[in-house]
Amino acid sequence: MMQDYYLILVIILGILAIIDLMVGVSNDAVNFLNSAIGSKVVSFKTLMIIASLGVAFGAMSSSGMMEVARKGIFNPEMFLFSEIMIIFIAVMITDILLLDLFNSYGLPTSTTVSIVFELLGAAVVISIIKISSSSDAFIDLSTYINTSKATQIIFGIFLSVLVAFSIGALVQFLSRLVLSFKFEEKKKWLGSIFGGIALTSIFYFIVIKGLKGTPYSSSSFEILNGSTLSNFIDNNLVSIVIVSLLFLTFLSYLINSILKVNIYTIVICVGTFALALAFAGNDLVNFIGVPIAGYQSYLAWIGSGVEADAYFMGALSEKVAAPTLILLGAGVIMIVTLWTSSKAKSVIKTSIDLSRQEETIERFEPNFLSRGLVRLGAYFQKSFLKILPNNSINFIERQYIKPKVNTLILRKDRPAFDKIRASINLVVAAILISIATSYKLPLSTTYVTFMVAMGTSLADRAWGSDSAAYRVAGVINVIGGWLMTALIAFLASGLIASIIYYFDQYALYLLVLIVAIVLTKNYFTHKERRTKEIEEEELELIESKSIKGVIFESSKNITKFSKRISKLYKNLLTGISSKNILLLKDSESIVNKLDKDVDLIANNVFYFIKNLDEATSQSASNFHMSVLESLENITRLTQSLLKSSSKHFKNEHRGLTFQQLRELKEIEIDLELFFNKVIETFENKNYKQIQSIFEIKESVSNSLESKIKSQISRTKEKESSPRNTRLYFEILKKTKKITENYIEILELYSDKYDEKISPTQFENQD
Repeated sequence: MMQDYYLILVIILGILAIIDLMVGVSNDAVNFLNSAIGSKVVSFKTLMIIASLGVAFGAMSSSGMMEVARKGIFNPEMFLFSEIMIIFIAVMITDILLLDLFNSYGLPTSTTVSIVFELLGAAVVISIIKISSSSDAFIDLSTYINTSKATQIIFGIFLSVLVAFSIGALVQFLSRLVLSFKFEEKKKWLGSIFGGIALTSIFYFIVIKGLKGTPYSSSSFEILNGSTLSNFIDNNLVSIVIVSLLFLTFLSYLINSILKVNIYTIVICVGTFALALAFAGNDLVNFIGVPIAGYQSYLAWIGSGVEADAYFMGALSEKVAAPTLILLGAGVIMIVTLWTSSKAKSVIKTSIDLSRQEETIERFEPNFLSRGLVRLGAYFQKSFLKILPNNSINFIERQYIKPKVNTLILRKDRPAFDKIRASINLVVAAILISIATSYKLPLSTTYVTFMVAMGTSLADRAWGSDSAAYRVAGVINVIGGWLMTALIAFLASGLIASIIYYFDQYALYLLVLIVAIVLTKNYFTHKERRTKEIEEEELELIESKSIKGVIFESSKNITKFSKRISKLYKNLLTGISSKNILLLKDSESIVNKLDKDVDLIANNVFYFIKNLDEATSQSASNFHMSVLESLENITRLTQSLLKSSSKHFKNEHRGLTFQQLRELKEIEIDLELFFNKVIETFENKNYKQIQSIFEIKESVSNSLESKIKSQISRTKEKESSPRNTRLYFEILKKTKKITENYIEILELYSDKYDEKISPTQFENQD
């Protein structure tokens, strides 16, 4: 009977391993995809093929890392088989729930930190239970936990944050000093040297160091005169590196000069493959190391013939290679997830936005810590510049002169950063991860790749005075999330382990059911959020040079904007009528996103004006800024209405009266007609219809004035709630202001239409 129970446990571990692979890759795809995606050097499909090949090779060579799950955190010989299985199952349940939570909100977290602290948490709790039920003192906890190895792993993980950031910033700074932002114009031999060094670094640390960390390193080969791979590399290391550097530099020159293929593109593609390989080689243990250890524990126990409560797991201390078929299967699941996961795209977006060279919609708000760090950084920069000679400062400034942005390419299609930064991100991250893998240290690939990207962003001046406080706040938020991951992983895994220990299989089945429910709920919640994001089309930056083009592009924005305002207003009135606080709060977050969209366009006014043709710059600038001002006013008014309404019902104030609700329904019908007409006009660019919208607006204004007068009379004649009256007046007054702002926009377009800039001209706008 007990054998059946533990067989079920192994099967559950296998199922959880598959799920963990899927949620883990959704999180970690950012590690090897963000640089290549951000630089836009190859198509997304080509990039995915390269990354998939890297993952496949990495998965097959990751066997050596599996020992971390078996004996890296605790001493297995101190635990019984029944206790080990509780630790493993608790770790997997916690890992899946934790990673899926982070993925759902598009935040990169560390699968390595998760698994290490989950193993530590579950092992510590089971150890404490064992100690408390025996005569051992709590000081004996160190005999159960592999403190030296665990400390080494934890210290290495957190030290990697500082190391990755510093090395990334330093290498990027030196590369920019040599190659500048105009690296495409430099001599071909200079690019060839960069390519040779980058490719040699990848070759050395991925192929040589990586191979030394795999089981194949101890195999002897005839081609090496019977020597093992590890010995051959050690004996000929300097020669291999020198020959590789010369050969790859020459090859880079041939590729650049004869084949006319950009060497930086080659470095990014090879770097993506190398980083995907390094990721799979290092991080696969995070997803399947525990289930494999559980499966091998089960086989050892079955072969022993001893009771589960009497069999100590010293067998896990022995070196056992992971089954090749399991590694291959894991690689396939990782690749499929890579191609299909929508959550992976959310996580990638966070990392790219925080390292983007141009201004973007900032996801994070500045806080006192980010502002303080930015001020401190500015102080150190000024102090450093004081001791540098003027010639050096001038040279650095020349190297940091950015080329003019190609305005013929739409902003959304422009790379987030250039090929030099993408190359450095990939090469430095791949080297650091490969070093850790060769020493069998489960380094956090998320920490390394993210902090390298942040370091290169800082060195590249991507965090300018206009964005630094936001970007630093984003980094602080992500790092804070990492620290929370460690704490939550430790506590949650320990809690789940204790529940299973005391309540046995009943708790296990309940917890597995909870995992299924939570994953299903998060899947549909994330899907709903993605659907909303697609429905709420982002406003686009105006990038045309002529007045015709500006009117054409802003018409598309007004269509998108009006669809969102119309929906928000409907939600507002529905929420007020039904006292639905959740709907009002949800709408508040939507209008806040709209406010950020409008704010981004406002922040881009400087670049917008610089991009305009000289002949039309005055007219187009005035038109654009006037439209923008009205959009800002409408957004703020809608924000204010939603906030007031939400606050009103949260404070349990009296709802609107039947008469007020009936009048609001009439307003809703009038506004629906108004918004639909606006949307239709701007969608079709049929500005002849503007006159008919003026007539609808007059009807809406008269209706609002009539309702304001009626409410004044009701307030005078009979008793009513002061807060109720205030809310109702606010709705009427601000609705009127919203329609007036819309009329200002319509008048601007009507004037341009009267100037004979007809809709047919827009089809041929630049």
